[in-house]
This record gives sequence, C-alpha cells and structure tokens, in this order.
Amino acid sequence: MARCTKEEALATRHRLLDAAEHVFSEKGVSRSSLNDIALAAGVTRGAIYWHFKNKTDLFHAMMERITMPMEDVLHQIQEEGDADPLDQLQRALIEALRKIETDAQTRRVFEVAILKVEYVEEQIELQDRHRQSRDSAVQQMQYRLEQACMRRGVTLPLPAAAAAQGLHALMDGLIRNWLLAPTVFGLVEVAQATMQVYLVGLGLRSDAVMGEQAIP
Repeated sequence: MARCTKEEALATRHRLLDAAEHVFSEKGVSRSSLNDIALAAGVTRGAIYWHFKNKTDLFHAMMERITMPMEDVLHQIQEEGDADPLDQLQRALIEALRKIETDAQTRRVFEVAILKVEYVEEQIELQDRHRQSRDSAVQQMQYRLEQACMRRGVTLPLPAAAAAQGLHALMDGLIRNWLLAPTVFGLVEVAQATMQVYLVGLGLRSDAVMGEQAIP
C-alpha cells in the first residue's frame, strides 16, 4: 500500500480535529469515543492513533489550533510608549469577547472547553490545563491594573490580585452565560458596560467618562 504524502497526512490530521470539535460539542468530551470521531472524519481508528496517542492528546491538539481568546490577546498586549495600560486591557478583553461572539469555530471550541469537559478519569489533566490558562490570564490582568494604578496615583480598595480575580470572574461569567443562550444578550455590548462599572468601583474610571469609553 502506498504511503500517504505529508500533505495528505496533514489533511487527515485537520479532518480529525474538525470532527473532534463537532463530536465534542455535540456529546461532551467524556461521552465521545475515538470511534465516534473516526466515523465523523471518515477514517479508521488506526488513522487517529497515527496522529494522536489518545483522546486527551487529540483534545489538546484541538485546543492548540484555537488558543483561548482571553488568554491569547492578553499575552499579545505590547508595551506601547505612553499608552494607557487600562485602555490596553479593556481593548484586549473586548477583542477576545468579540472573537468568541463572531467566529463560529472559536465559539465552538470555547464552548467545548468551558461547558463540555467533564473532569473525570483521563480528563483530569485537562483541568490542570484550564487552571494554568486561567492563572496566566489573571496575572496579566493584575499587572495591567497595577500599572494603571501607578499611572493614576490610585490605591485600589482591595488587593490588585483580588481585583484581577474579580475582573476575570466577571468576564468568564458573562461568557459562560452567553454560551448558554447567545440570543438573550450581546456579549460584547454587555461586557463593555459591566467592565466600565467594575472599573469605576475600583476607582480607575470616573462616572463622568463612562459614556465616553466605548471600545470600537
């Protein structure tokens, strides 16, 4: 039997990852079998094992194709001269949520990662990945909040670490609720407004400029 080319092997790998996205989204990760994914991709189980060690390895590869939007954009923030770190943080978060709201593949993978992973048996290590990703995002938020405080000469009413945890929980909670019922509210619109209120409460924004801080 002729060996497949690198291009054919790569195409099969992508087909498997596409199938995994849809199967995981429909059934959840723990209820999905490699056979389900092979059937959806139109290949044999052997083709899966050629590319991936097991279902967890396949899941990791699926996630790596679409990095978690919030964590991704926070790490891409660059130090830009006199740029306001608070403006940078807000724009990064809104960009991430806009991607979730408008890009079907990003939304599907994000939904699997948040709502369709059961942390049992072989999926336990996925919980560690999720936790590490969350911790990294919170650290980035904390750093930007601390920089914003220094720029403004403001002392937060609570530790910066706690403020960052609160902001992340606010964004994460909105995403989770929006994924459950996307037609009930606009993710970007509501996130933008609630983030402003939160930052006013921290003393980093004033009530007078709340209406002027729309992020395009």
